[in-house]
Amino acid sequence: MRTLGKYYIADIGLRNYLLGFRDRDTGHVLETIVFFELLRRGYDVAIGKIDNSEIDFIATSANEKIYFQVTETMMSEDVRRRELTPLQKVRENYEKIVLSLDPSLETSYEGIKSKNLIDWLIGP
Repeated sequence: MRTLGKYYIADIGLRNYLLGFRDRDTGHVLETIVFFELLRRGYDVAIGKIDNSEIDFIATSANEKIYFQVTETMMSEDVRRRELTPLQKVRENYEKIVLSLDPSLETSYEGIKSKNLIDWLIGP
């Protein structure tokens, strides 16, 4: 697995000015929120690439490593496959989480946890 760099523009107005307004760009906005929340919680954050798949975030601290995928919804089978496949390829036994806006979606896919993003943000 390799780690990659990504740039997150915190000011959405500036992003819209530079890249143009995109009506359905919720996924990128959610990734930005999660990125800054992971930094706020004290993690070092990297982007992972395994084969041709990307892992949104690898969050590490002195005693912990967590893999994250971020998506607007997990209701579609295609989206579930897209989000779960990179995490399934990781052979390490660290925690793997998919965050989405789906209400009350607390489930597990072969050990990969699915959590509501808002609940995760306000949780411990």
